[in-house]
Amino acid sequence: MAVVDLRLYRDPAYTPVMVFIDTQLEYVATNRALELAGAASAVDNCKVLLTFARSAGYPVAFTRWQQHGKFFGRSAHESGWISGLSPTGADMIFDRSLPSCYANQQFTEMMDQGGGANAVIAGFTGTIACLSTIIEAYQRRHSVTFIADASASHSLPTLTQQHAHDAAAQIIGLYGPVMTTAQWIGRRSTSLNSQTGHSNAT
Repeated sequence: MAVVDLRLYRDPAYTPVMVFIDTQLEYVATNRALELAGAASAVDNCKVLLTFARSAGYPVAFTRWQQHGKFFGRSAHESGWISGLSPTGADMIFDRSLPSCYANQQFTEMMDQGGGANAVIAGFTGTIACLSTIIEAYQRRHSVTFIADASASHSLPTLTQQHAHDAAAQIIGLYGPVMTTAQWIGRRSTSLNSQTGHSNAT
């Protein structure tokens, strides 16, 4: 798989790469240990983000947890993509077997080439893959925004599912911006409109 060189875009500082983390069936399949009850809203928001990113011409990347074992097995049906949240031939795909997306060397290269200037992540789960990725992004001086309502988390021993996710979002907020789907799309729409107006004026 070829990694998209974001330096080819007009201005990578203003062109975000939309990263979907582990939008896999394992999290929505019924009667599975990793099923995220109530994740439908997060899935819907991911679809909204994907539609917007593609219509705006933003580069899109999908990361996927794959390993040998009971969960996320390479040949298991549950390792497949959630319907409506799967890559096309124009999208980047990065597989890994550790929580952080940076465990994939090609993902790291993509971020170093310009993706880390303005990346956005959504997907599963907030307490594990999203959190670990954003902490590592911070350490690498990459700017990554987390879309909290396009993600979900499992419950923790003393926290409900929603409280655990809220706690993860608060921790992530120490390392980078946290927004809702509507907030991020609203800001990007304003930016796109201003760029279009400037192009027309010139």
